[in-house]
Amino acid sequence: MSGPELAAVDGLRVRVGARVLVDGVSLRVLPGRVTALVGPSGSGKTTTALALLGAYPEGARVSGTVSLAGAGGAPIGHVPQHPGSVLNPARRVGVLLRDLARVHGGGPEAVRRALHAAELSEVEGLLRRYPHQLSGGQQQRLVLAQALLTGARVIVADEPTTGQDPATAHRLAALFRRLAARGTGLLLLSHDLALVRESADEVVLLADGRAVRTGPPDEVLRPPARPAVPPVRPAPRVRPAPRVRPAPTLSPTPATPVRLDVTGLTARHPGGAVVLREVGLSLRAGECLALTGRTGSGKTTLGRCLAGLHPRHEGAVLLDGEPLPRSVRQRGRGRLAAVQYVFQDARSAFADHRPVLDQVARAAVRLRGRTPSAAEAESAALLAELGLDPAKAARPPGGLSGGELQRASLARALIVNPAVLVCDEITAGLDADTRASILAHLADRRDRAGLALLFVSHDPAAVDALADRVATLADGRLHPASTAHPFGRQDTAPPG
Repeated sequence: MSGPELAAVDGLRVRVGARVLVDGVSLRVLPGRVTALVGPSGSGKTTTALALLGAYPEGARVSGTVSLAGAGGAPIGHVPQHPGSVLNPARRVGVLLRDLARVHGGGPEAVRRALHAAELSEVEGLLRRYPHQLSGGQQQRLVLAQALLTGARVIVADEPTTGQDPATAHRLAALFRRLAARGTGLLLLSHDLALVRESADEVVLLADGRAVRTGPPDEVLRPPARPAVPPVRPAPRVRPAPRVRPAPTLSPTPATPVRLDVTGLTARHPGGAVVLREVGLSLRAGECLALTGRTGSGKTTLGRCLAGLHPRHEGAVLLDGEPLPRSVRQRGRGRLAAVQYVFQDARSAFADHRPVLDQVARAAVRLRGRTPSAAEAESAALLAELGLDPAKAARPPGGLSGGELQRASLARALIVNPAVLVCDEITAGLDADTRASILAHLADRRDRAGLALLFVSHDPAAVDALADRVATLADGRLHPASTAHPFGRQDTAPPG
């Protein structure tokens, strides 16, 4: 299906101060077609896409044209990479959707259709929850359901597979094709090249704010004929120094003392629903346990329990043999520094109007007692190690890309020299080079400083590169990866 364009960008140029974020980009969104924007972090994908919604960075000077005449006055749906930022945390999902349906002339049945179209199941339980009680993947599909309720003819999806297991990502690609078949035009921003190949009709490759190649996926996603055009390649299998791995198990090897010991951990949502059941695990210094499982299986909840961010749990969490209080508010400075959590949604982890560098340095001041000047110098050096220019980090969060903010978020956790680091999907939605840099740095910290890592991920290459052991969450319980496939394929069912 095709027809008059629903939206168009012609010669878009966006400049903030001396920085050119987007330079002469043009694209079309057509009914029944999926257009994908690809390119490294900071290449201008989000700036280009948000132009369709009339949203630009503060202080931006804009030239070129953006037209929406073909959308017929219908709203444009936006599914951001971190959907929690656009969901009202104080309203239950059902109330939010029913109010939106009424505004657009629909009722309860319209809500159910939108939820099913967005591949959200267990509708009754979902409607009673608050947004923060949903996984990142569920939040993304909830925002997509909102867009469908408004009757949007154009949907902008920014890294929609962030934090989702491969089986869910495959279903999402099929969902995009079904939406396109109904006449919707989709603009997809993604580092997930498998998703792009499976769902896109046309691909626009951006580099340094410019469109350097446009065409069908098979043409754009292959290595270029001329070396002047940057290639888009699948994520590499990043391997730190070779490590001997034991067979999958939930108990660590006896080489070093246990750093983190968890027994009988049962966690609940505020409404009383049980998320985790009698979970037990151990981590030694210098060891990485990868935690996998389907979207919504409770991986984030487990990580938050360990970090003191989800106090509604029972059981014991011991750090070096000593009990950790359930809530961060009960943990002293030393214990706060010892167990750090890196959020999947890096943008919401930073205050909007303070320079990112200041916020990274502030952690060293608060939790390590460093002077402000020493903390800033140390933070700048660490950010540079992680591949983020300290000059960029001197900007507020809005001036950084998602990948740059993820590196800054990791730096803020590492600057306090933690004993245990919980990484929640921190490589999701990143380009291959940024991901490789982050994995290499984590491997170095693990091997050189004895950092214990709980690595929550749907990324098989990242898990293969970093993990000593792999465990899978299913039905609220933890299983060795040998009994429940870590990446969602149903060739072996987990034990009951």
